[in-house]
Amino acid sequence: MPRRSASCLLALFALGVAAPLPARAQSALDFAGPYLAAREAALANDFAASARYSLQVLAADPQNMFLQEQALIAQVAVGDMAAAVPLAQSMATGPTGSQMATLVRLADAAARADYAGIEAIVAEGTNTGPMLDGLMRSWAQLGSGQVSDALAGFDALANDGGFAAFGLYHKALALGRVGDFEGADAILSGAEGGPLRATRRSVIAHVQVLSQLDRNADALSLIADLFGPDPDPDIDALKRRLQAGESLPFSLIGSARDGLAEVFFTVAGALTSETPDSYALGYARLALHVRPAFPDAVLLVASLLERMGQHDLATNIYGNIARGAEAFHAAEMGRAGALFALGRKDQALEVLAALARDYPDLPGVWSALGDMQRRMQHYAEAAASYDQAAKIYGAPAPEHWFIYYARGMANERAGAWGAAETDFRTALRLNPEQPQVLNYLGYSYVDRNENLDEALGMIERAVAMVPNDGAIVDSLGWVLYRLGRYSEAVGHMEKAASLMPVDSLVNDHLGDVYWAVGRQREAEFQWRRALSLEPETEAEADRIRRKLAVGLDAVLAEEGAAPLKAVAANGN
Repeated sequence: MPRRSASCLLALFALGVAAPLPARAQSALDFAGPYLAAREAALANDFAASARYSLQVLAADPQNMFLQEQALIAQVAVGDMAAAVPLAQSMATGPTGSQMATLVRLADAAARADYAGIEAIVAEGTNTGPMLDGLMRSWAQLGSGQVSDALAGFDALANDGGFAAFGLYHKALALGRVGDFEGADAILSGAEGGPLRATRRSVIAHVQVLSQLDRNADALSLIADLFGPDPDPDIDALKRRLQAGESLPFSLIGSARDGLAEVFFTVAGALTSETPDSYALGYARLALHVRPAFPDAVLLVASLLERMGQHDLATNIYGNIARGAEAFHAAEMGRAGALFALGRKDQALEVLAALARDYPDLPGVWSALGDMQRRMQHYAEAAASYDQAAKIYGAPAPEHWFIYYARGMANERAGAWGAAETDFRTALRLNPEQPQVLNYLGYSYVDRNENLDEALGMIERAVAMVPNDGAIVDSLGWVLYRLGRYSEAVGHMEKAASLMPVDSLVNDHLGDVYWAVGRQREAEFQWRRALSLEPETEAEADRIRRKLAVGLDAVLAEEGAAPLKAVAANGN
């Protein structure tokens, strides 16, 4: 959607958690603790605690508008609409009342398909803005059978420069709902009103419209253009049905109530990239209240909660999509990630393993399982999972480079260097200038002290593409050190340490480079710092302690490694 349209919505959902303590709440000392706890919970995005404490405080001063607003926002954020709806109905609304209370009343009327009630609320005068009012009223009119009035309302928004994209998109959905597929296609194709920004849902709507117009070939071309040769399973299912000659029904919007849910979802999507996540969360929650079985809204709510660190709430939301339903695989992959973030790693792994058993033909599921196994350092198992994904994909294509890169990392960590090197080479053949692959293979050569000149070229290409990636800059410094070009290595290693100041390995490398150029006191400082930053393995920690005890030259001699080149020979 246009930036202006989204920015117009910036003030639609504000938390207001930093206001001063109300006078009556101040006098009720018994509730000062819960009040402060509610504020702190809101600031920390702990919506469950915020909702619980807010209701406790409101009980002490039930007519306080500030406390009502805070409690309502908390209830919506946590998704407790059973508590939010009666509270909203008791609060003052209208142009000078509570914006959130108006939104909750509108959403609740929409959930009950009370179209006359929606029109009445909008007619009262609200402070939710002309765009949301216009969309809600138009969908309510459509639900009441006032098709001409509804379309005129969408047209009014479409003719407003700030809201044109919203008005056109919703008009297209409304036309699809009433069977005017030619009109819907004119909008979604850009023939009427100019091109719309393509979203996943707008493309699905257009695909269904084209199929209803007996234009399955055009629908397949649209899928190929927007989703590529390997779309996600739900899009792939549409693709297979189109290829079989099936006429897809227009099911994206099945009723005016679905359209009303789409209003809240559209606003949430616009706010996601423009405002703090808490703003978008309120609208996404209201979309789910209107249409509980709304997969895209479920995924949006859960992803917002995860981004705000509320993984427990996200796990519960992902569970709202039933097995076998649309987007179940996406929800389960999200749930596994949330469980992992909660520290329930074995349970997360089992979720993905079960998903792979239930959906053995989905390469994305095997790839996600491999990623999880690799994070848990089950490297051989991860490589086997990536094998399955690669087999399903078939002949390697450019878009498959990551599977080979990931399998290469798993094989390298599992000690299967030959297989790892082959995978990295394949990934580079598919994506020759991918900086992470260039760096990983280049650094692996440096670590193995082989192919150093080729490694230098790879790493230099990677640094040129991402000059501020600390790990890649560290690789450049390290390969120069291994080549005996110590003076050149110093600047790169110092930059890497500035980019990754709390990385043990980078500080250890900097210490080695300092030692090589005769800056022994600084080298010892860096080694001590590296020790304090907890090396990845105990073997790495022991080696650093040994360097501090006898120096790098002695450690290299003990290891049978080549000694450092003479400093003078390298121009230092």
